[in-house]
Amino acid sequence: MDATIDRLNRVRALMARATGDEKHEESSTSTLDALWVLYDKVLRVDPRDPRGPGRDRFILSKGHGPIAFYAVLAEKGFFPEAWLESFMARGGRLGSHPDRQLVPGVEASTGSLGHGLPMGVGVALALRAKGLDEPRVVILCGDAELNEGSNWEAILLAPQLHLGNVMLVIIDNHSSSLDMSPWEARLGSFGWEVHVVDGHDHDALERAFGIRREARPVAVVADIPEGEW
Repeated sequence: MDATIDRLNRVRALMARATGDEKHEESSTSTLDALWVLYDKVLRVDPRDPRGPGRDRFILSKGHGPIAFYAVLAEKGFFPEAWLESFMARGGRLGSHPDRQLVPGVEASTGSLGHGLPMGVGVALALRAKGLDEPRVVILCGDAELNEGSNWEAILLAPQLHLGNVMLVIIDNHSSSLDMSPWEARLGSFGWEVHVVDGHDHDALERAFGIRREARPVAVVADIPEGEW
């Protein structure tokens, strides 16, 4: 546990190297625990071969808060840590929204809310068409982002297509102006398997992220109490 705390503190220090008015620090910070567990324990990705065909695909749908994502990628060796100091700077690679053409490890250019999950469903179908059954497609959304209707089209479609390689991670930092609970009933009614866990509990996150069903998508809701971002 002490080693994990040390690594997270290092990632937070990397986050602090990025500055700018469009940093969206609170939105980004709420994703840190989930991102760290995914990249440290769950996702099959290799910074030496970030486009390897057998990799898992991770899509940061809430792309307006990418600093924690950038810091985790830097800590894992996808790009030099010094890039963080050029966040949003002219000539820098790290923009206020992640760009898959500029940043190694970024699967999709995101930022406009509500696009990541529909893209993830498309990626899962493309993997199926290529006969690639093992790679998972993991999409991270925010609770308020799920106010966007395009998400619910994808939520309706994924179970109908039996996309068992899709996992939706929802960071519920209680920023939505609409009450999205109860998650189990709401998403479960569409055919998803749903697990709600403490968004700061790394063991619970790892267990939930490890769940995969053959023909049913899984949603993991990481609950972040308001004010604990």
